[in-house]
Amino acid sequence: MADDAGIKIIATNRRARHEYHLEKPVEAGMVLTGSEVKSLREGRVQLQEAFVTIRRDGMELLNMHIAPYEMGGYANHEPTRPRRLLLHKREIITFKKGIEQQGYTIVPLKLYFRNGRAKIEIALGKGKKLHDKRHDIAARDDQRRIERAMKSR
Repeated sequence: MADDAGIKIIATNRRARHEYHLEKPVEAGMVLTGSEVKSLREGRVQLQEAFVTIRRDGMELLNMHIAPYEMGGYANHEPTRPRRLLLHKREIITFKKGIEQQGYTIVPLKLYFRNGRAKIEIALGKGKKLHDKRHDIAARDDQRRIERAMKSR
């Protein structure tokens, strides 16, 4: 994202970059209740098990755990309820075409507030094989070694 003004990152899904080859990320809005927003502002959310599905009328984020707001009382929310994502129709169609291919899924990457509105960054991802993961780790180690050698000169 080029314009990072007014962004407060709440949670990131670091495992997603390790587990998937990710394509172009897209920002989506979310339909939330008041107690969910307050709990998000406290940073009480987990993205690790979350994934996105396409329903007939739009996209939904499933298995994202937002802890109940402590002061919520009777108006509190269910922690893992499905949450509707707000995207343009052409973006939904692009994702739908992407997941029709074998091995692709839609993965949430980052949850943040932009100018007071809760947003989530999602991307189309293809699962990595074990040898791909090993190759990425080896490349990172090599890069670290090179940087260390350049720094010590």
